[in-house]
Amino acid sequence: MASQWKLRAGRASDVPAMYELDLVCFDVPFRFSYETMRRVVEDPAAIVIVAESGGELAGFIVVHPVRRKGGIAGYVVTLDVAQRFRRLGLALELLAETESEAAEAGADGIALHVFTGNSGAITFYERAGYVTWIAQGEFLRTGS
Repeated sequence: MASQWKLRAGRASDVPAMYELDLVCFDVPFRFSYETMRRVVEDPAAIVIVAESGGELAGFIVVHPVRRKGGIAGYVVTLDVAQRFRRLGLALELLAETESEAAEAGADGIALHVFTGNSGAITFYERAGYVTWIAQGEFLRTGS
């Protein structure tokens, strides 16, 4: 069965829709301001993957490279999926695509932070192969 969405590289013109989706996906302490969203998406080093379905933004992921002891990792700045596209595999597909692109760019792993009260996200990342790293709520997945 074909995907219900199509992945493509994100671009600056996607920022307004990405910002609107972020407002729906995250509570106040975890939302990005419009300016921050614009800045993280337009960063030249960012990997930004957008999923579209019928002209609608279904989800997106933004990953930035970060130096860490022993190398460079991709850092998941945000992963947002519209409610009607959740539990269909979109988040996993977005994550896998950025893992691949980050590895091609020289990253030796992917790191991210999850609010410790977000048990759904923690379960998702654990099922995706991520493990707690350093402190509860921080996850890392190293290259295969």
